[in-house]
Amino acid sequence: MKGITIVFILAILVFGAVVYFRSTSKNNQKPQDVLVTEKTTESTANMTLTSTAFLHDQTIPTKYACDGDNINPPLTITGAPETARTLALIVDDPDAPVGTWVHWLVWNISPTTTEIAENSVPEKSTQGTTSFGKPGYGGPCPPSGTHRYFFTLFALDALVELDGKATVTELVEAMKGHIVAQTQLIGRYGR
Repeated sequence: MKGITIVFILAILVFGAVVYFRSTSKNNQKPQDVLVTEKTTESTANMTLTSTAFLHDQTIPTKYACDGDNINPPLTITGAPETARTLALIVDDPDAPVGTWVHWLVWNISPTTTEIAENSVPEKSTQGTTSFGKPGYGGPCPPSGTHRYFFTLFALDALVELDGKATVTELVEAMKGHIVAQTQLIGRYGR
């Protein structure tokens, strides 16, 4: 009987830990983590986002950070689906002490775009309001330690009807149900 009681107590503890972990991990999600890609009709693996300035999961050069030139790095896009009408880019830092910090929002990028040049904004696209309180790129600027910076590119089947005052929350809401593919490039930066 004692063995059954111990097993029962352990089962309750494990169940409680799983429930706790799931509830806390949902609260720590980045806004775009909750996007559903049920409309994906082409393999997301075909679309890629890379940079000639840094490799995936490697250090972003100081030139692109707040203590450098504070300009966006060059980005290369390949494999955007034929069904895409537009692309959207969210750059954020989930390691910021105040919660996910948004560094750049750009949408209505032409799906034929293959490169976003250094220190540039794609023609006819719209930049949204970042955590810095204004539109435009804001480079990595961690208060301490090394942070991860997620460059997440979305292919959408519809244009985004938002102006430059829109925030990441509004962009994420506008993209729901329109994502046909997505890809991610991660860079690291520390001070």
